[in-house]
Amino acid sequence: MNKKRLEDVKNKMSEAFELPKEITLDLPKISMVGNMQMLVENHKGIIEYTPERVRVNSTNGVIRVQGEGLNLRNIAVEDIMITGSIRSIEFM
Repeated sequence: MNKKRLEDVKNKMSEAFELPKEITLDLPKISMVGNMQMLVENHKGIIEYTPERVRVNSTNGVIRVQGEGLNLRNIAVEDIMITGSIRSIEFM
């Protein structure tokens, strides 16, 4: 079964059984508190980290966070907490 077909089957099963897509499709989940705190769950590692930019790898591409005074507070196997003044988030 090709990759696209497998993703379609997983997506349909996720909807049918009302399962969270971030788990069944291995997608990142992002939660924010204002523009000061961002939690990225289900990440695949940190690519770049500076006070102005953080790039995080995920299964559907790179998540680029830009801002000022960015810090990585909690780094775990499954999630990363980014704090600071977050100006933008891009999916690349």
